Amino acid sequence: MKVRVLVSLKPGILDPQGKAVEHGLREFGFEPASVRIGKLIELEVPGTDPEAARAQVLAMCEKLLVNPVMEKAVVEVVGA
Repeated sequence: MKVRVLVSLKPGILDPQGKAVEHGLREFGFEPASVRIGKLIELEVPGTDPEAARAQVLAMCEKLLVNPVMEKAVVEVVGA
């Protein structure tokens, strides 16, 4: 099963990368209200049960993929 994990900073956490991109966009004449930078992780996990795949990836997030103090994750099973 293919699973996507969207990792983003929690509200209130300073995002220096986002601020740098926001500044760069303003230099090019764009006016974004704000910019936040995150990461997308795509995984292939064995099995055919979407809920089992989601649970497995959530466990991966808790152990390695996400810093729970600063980040949050959204897990999406996208198919076989």
